[in-house]
Amino acid sequence: MKINQIIVVTIGAFLGIQQISAQSEALTSSPYSLYGLGVINQTSIGKFNSLGYSGIGIKSSYELNNLNPANYALIPQNSFLYDIGVTGEFNNYSNTSDTEEKSNVNFSNIAFGFRIAENFGAGITMVPYSDVGYSLLGVSSNIEGSTNSFESNVTGLGGLNDIKLNIGYALIPKLRLGLSASFLFGNIEETESFTYNATAFESIEKTNYSGARLGFGLQYDVNEKITIGSTVQLPTSLNGNLKRSINKSLSGIEITVEDESSDTVSDFKLPLELGFGMSIKPIEELTFSADYKKNFWTNTDQSENIGSYEDQDIYAFGLEYIQDPTSYKYGQRIAYRLGYNYDNGYLAISDEKIEGYNFTAGIGIPTSRGTHSMINLSYSYGSKGLLQNVLVKENYHLLSLNLSLEDIWFVKKKVY
Repeated sequence: MKINQIIVVTIGAFLGIQQISAQSEALTSSPYSLYGLGVINQTSIGKFNSLGYSGIGIKSSYELNNLNPANYALIPQNSFLYDIGVTGEFNNYSNTSDTEEKSNVNFSNIAFGFRIAENFGAGITMVPYSDVGYSLLGVSSNIEGSTNSFESNVTGLGGLNDIKLNIGYALIPKLRLGLSASFLFGNIEETESFTYNATAFESIEKTNYSGARLGFGLQYDVNEKITIGSTVQLPTSLNGNLKRSINKSLSGIEITVEDESSDTVSDFKLPLELGFGMSIKPIEELTFSADYKKNFWTNTDQSENIGSYEDQDIYAFGLEYIQDPTSYKYGQRIAYRLGYNYDNGYLAISDEKIEGYNFTAGIGIPTSRGTHSMINLSYSYGSKGLLQNVLVKENYHLLSLNLSLEDIWFVKKKVY
C-alpha cells in the first residue's frame, strides 16, 4: 500500500469515527458517567485489551503499544503498523429496587506507527478518553416560592477524544525512552426537560473541553526474558466553556428564552499519573505481564455535588501463549490470552469509592505467514459499584475486535 493510500484510509477512518460517534446514542450508558468528564476509558488497543489492559513492560516489535511510547522504538524497518478497533458492550444496571439493561456498538480506536530512522519510531493513536451517556427520569424539584413540585428528565451525551503522538528512541539496545503528546477535546451535552400544566420547558447546556498533555515512557530489558517499564502522565488543566439554550412552549407557542448564550465553567484538572510494569517469559511460548498505576486525583482539589475525587490504584495482569509464531502450521501461530484488572476507583460517593474489576480473554488470529498481521478478538466481563444506598451496581460484557495489521514499505521484489 502506498503512502498516499495509507493517508486516505487513515483520514477516512478518522472522519468515520467522528460521524458515527455523533450519530450514536452514546459510547456508554453508565450512570457513573454523570460525574466529571464521564467514565474514563481504561481500555487499550490491539492485543492488550485481552491482557487485562496491561502492557507497560511488554516488549513488542510488531504490535502498537499505546500504553508505553518507548516501545515505538522497536518498530522494524520498512514496516507500517496500524490498528482499527470496534467494541460492543452489553450492560446490566441494578439498585436496591430495580434493574435495567442497555447495549451499544461503536468504533473504539484508530492507530498507526512507523519507523523514522535507526532505533527511532513514531505513531499516532486516537481513542476515547471519556464517555458520557446517562438518563435521569422523574427528577423531582420544588417550584420556587410554592409548595408544588414538578418532575423533569435529564439526559447526558458526549465525551472526550484523545489524539496522541507517540515517539520512541533506543539509547542502547536494552534501553528505550518514549515521549507522548496528547490533545484532548470534546464536549458534554446535558438536556433537561419537563412539562407543567400547559407549559413545556427545555434547557440544553453544552460544555466544551480542550487541552494538551505530555507523557514519558521507559523500557529496559533486564535480560532476554525480563523487561521492565514505567510511564508518567503530567498533570494538566482542560479549558472549558459552556453554551446554554433555553426554550419553553406555552399553549403550543414556542418561546426562546436564551439562544446559545455563553457562560464560564471551571477548568477540569487531570492528575499526575504514574505507571510501572514488567513482562516475563519463563518459557519461549509464554509471556506474563503485570502493571500498577497510581493516579493522584486528590491533588486536583476537585469535587462533585455528591462526591469527591480520591487517589486511584489500578492493578493489571495478563498471560499470552503462542506455540510458535514462525511455524508453517497455522494452529501453532494462534495466540491465546487471559487477563485481570482491578481498579479501586477515583470517585467517592457517600464515602464509598466506585471500585471495579474485569476478567478478560482473547485470541489472536494471524492473517498470513508473510506478515505479522492479526485479527485480535477479546472479551471482558466486569463489574462496578455497589448495591448500597444511592449507588448502582453495573455489570457488563465487552467484545472488542481489532484489526492489527502490518504493511511492508519500500521493498522491491526480485525476479529471477
